[in-house]
Amino acid sequence: MPPSSQLNGRRELAFLVLAGLFLGSMSLLNVLGLSRFINLGQIGPFPIVVTMGVLPYPVTFLCTDVISEIWGERRASRLVWVGLLVNGWILLIVWLGGLLPGFEQMDPATGLPAVDAAGRQPLFFELRRLTMGTVTASMAAYLTAQFTDVKLFHFWKRLTRGRYLWLRNNGSTMVSQLVDTSAVVLITHLSSDVLPLDSIRPVLPQLAGLILTGYTFKFLCALGDTLPCYWLVGWLRHHLAIPGQGQEL
Repeated sequence: MPPSSQLNGRRELAFLVLAGLFLGSMSLLNVLGLSRFINLGQIGPFPIVVTMGVLPYPVTFLCTDVISEIWGERRASRLVWVGLLVNGWILLIVWLGGLLPGFEQMDPATGLPAVDAAGRQPLFFELRRLTMGTVTASMAAYLTAQFTDVKLFHFWKRLTRGRYLWLRNNGSTMVSQLVDTSAVVLITHLSSDVLPLDSIRPVLPQLAGLILTGYTFKFLCALGDTLPCYWLVGWLRHHLAIPGQGQEL
């Protein structure tokens, strides 16, 4: 076994890498957010629509599951709170950036940057509008889903006495992803008008379709991270010298 100082260094580095991936993915979610909708195909009459911000999001659940397994519930919960602070900091900078004077041509009637022929503001202000318009949805969904994931992970871990990593990895992530998808779609629709909805069709079936297809994408990602989670947890237990199945640092 390596000396304790070297072992502690390994453990802190591993945690920092996982925490960095988690916080970076959460930051991308807020910055990219609804900047582009991606059509991945169809499920019956419903298109599979995901946003740019969703692409790195499944990584956050893999990170919290691995941290929960190796470092325990308390450290995973603290990371979730740090993620909230980081997203709040991003929001503050984006808001402040729109208040400070720049070189854009301003519309004297509105006090806002002048729009182009397509009715769009300069790039930063379009990004700012999307970020500010969806931050309530992303923050509420983030807190609810991440804490659901951490709590369910440890519920299954206690219930199975540290066995069946696949069950707590998939069970916690799949439930929390459903909570996250539903909250994002519903709160975004109620707080802003940025979802790709057809104005001549009933709204509720379209919202249900967005929840269904968004969750399908995340569900498949959750299934896909089972083997990486097993491999990563096994490798970290060996690399960080953690004795016993289900034991934590």
